Formats: sequence, C-alpha cells, structure tokens
Amino acid sequence: MTESVLVGKAKTLRKDIIEMLYNAGSGHPGGSLSAVEIMTVLYFQEMQIDEKNPVWKERDRFVLSKGHAAPVLYGALAEKGFFPKEELANLRKIGHFLQGHPEMKNVPGVDMSTGSLGQGFSAAVGMALGLASESPESRVYTLLGDGELQEGIVWEAAMAANHYKLWNLTAFLDYNGLQIDGSNDEVMTVDPVTDKFRAFGWNVLSVDGHSFDELSEAILKAKAYKAGPTMIVAKTVKGKGVSFMEDEAGWHGKAPSKDERDQAIREIGGTTNE
Repeated sequence: MTESVLVGKAKTLRKDIIEMLYNAGSGHPGGSLSAVEIMTVLYFQEMQIDEKNPVWKERDRFVLSKGHAAPVLYGALAEKGFFPKEELANLRKIGHFLQGHPEMKNVPGVDMSTGSLGQGFSAAVGMALGLASESPESRVYTLLGDGELQEGIVWEAAMAANHYKLWNLTAFLDYNGLQIDGSNDEVMTVDPVTDKFRAFGWNVLSVDGHSFDELSEAILKAKAYKAGPTMIVAKTVKGKGVSFMEDEAGWHGKAPSKDERDQAIREIGGTTNE
C-alpha cells in the first residue's frame, strides 16, 4: 500500500477518534492518537485478516494490551469493514457493543478482551505459544503502553516469550513518555526499555512510531527473525496530530468539548460529522 493511502487512513482514524470521544463524553484521546500510525500499518498493510470471517483460523491476531486506547482499535476495525462505521458514534453508550475497553465476545475483529494493564500482553504470549504449532503461518501482534511496563506481569510474560522462543510474536511499545499522572520518569521510570527487553532475550528494534517506512521495515525484520520474539520500541507523541493535546498528560483520559472537537478536526484536516 502506498504511503499516501496510509496517510489518508491515519487521518481518518484520528478524526474518528476525536468524534468518538466527543460523542461519548469520556475516553482516552492521548494514547489513542499516539498509536495511529502503528495501527494503520498493521491493519491496512500488514496483518492477514478477513473482515468477512473475523474468526478465520489462519488469521493474524492483534491484542491491544493498553486497552484504554480502544478508540484507535475500533476506528481501524470499522474502517476495515468489520462493523458499520455508524457504530463509532455509540462508543460507551448503553445498549451498544463498543465499550470503553475492547471486548471480544461482541465486537467483530477483537481477539482479546483487555483493560487491566499487562494482562493483554500475557494473553498475546499465550496465543503465540498455541499458534506456533497449531497455525505456524499466523502471527500475533500486541501493543503496550510505556507506563504499562510498571506492571510486573509484563516482565513475567516477557520472560516466558523468550523461554519458548516465540518467533511469531511481535510487540509494539507506544513509547510516548506520559501516563495518567504525569511523565513516566515522575511516576516510576521505565528506562532503559531497550536494554531491559534485550536482557530478557528479546530482539529489540527502535523506530519513529509515526514513520510508516520505519514501522514497515521493523515489521519485516521482526518476521525474518526466527530466534525469538521482537519488541518494536516506537517513539511517539501522546495526542499526536492535535496541537493542544500533544505531549500533555492531561489529555490521557479526557473528552474534548465541542470547540475543542472542532479545532482538533480542523487541525487533522476534515469536517465534523454534524
């Protein structure tokens, strides 16, 4: 897929994220916007999936371990055709299926219910372990937040992934430096993340998380690496694409007002759904 098409998809995802959160009156814009390019490359270029058959056995799997960033996943699934885009307007509304965190039983295309940080990463390790023998052509991708690394379960899973040499597992770290209470360094430093994952036996690649070329190249390298799992450390900007949200911890979990929604959509490039 050409970069111009990926750029267009990313713009659509950002607009849909803002509209979803405005309509819901709650949610998490910062970490959803920072992961847009990662999700764009995965869903519109890389992953082998079938929107007409969401439970296709040979499909690639994706686990959003940082489950609070559900809007970026829902936007990608809707744009891909797993469910009607009109449903995005019903995020977090009673009687509709798009909850505040991904839920696998009722949302087509969601491979794992997530929310408690660290648990999605562990589930992805289990999926990769099972698929390595049952469906060796399938790969597992997962996305973590950097603040999520403060959970001990992450390191238990990282240790297991290396122990079982899970060559079919590729993880992305949305390394934006911020979490709900401030910077990672203020709350509980997670650095040096590359050294830590290498010490746990992972193949580690560092990229600009907003560069389609660097993300695509890293995925190719991860697929070629057969000695174990790969962690792609993607340096990102929280709130990317909206000037007043960028690099602001306060936008971790807050919905925009109407004026803020309108400004965000103008900056992204597009018109509102009203």
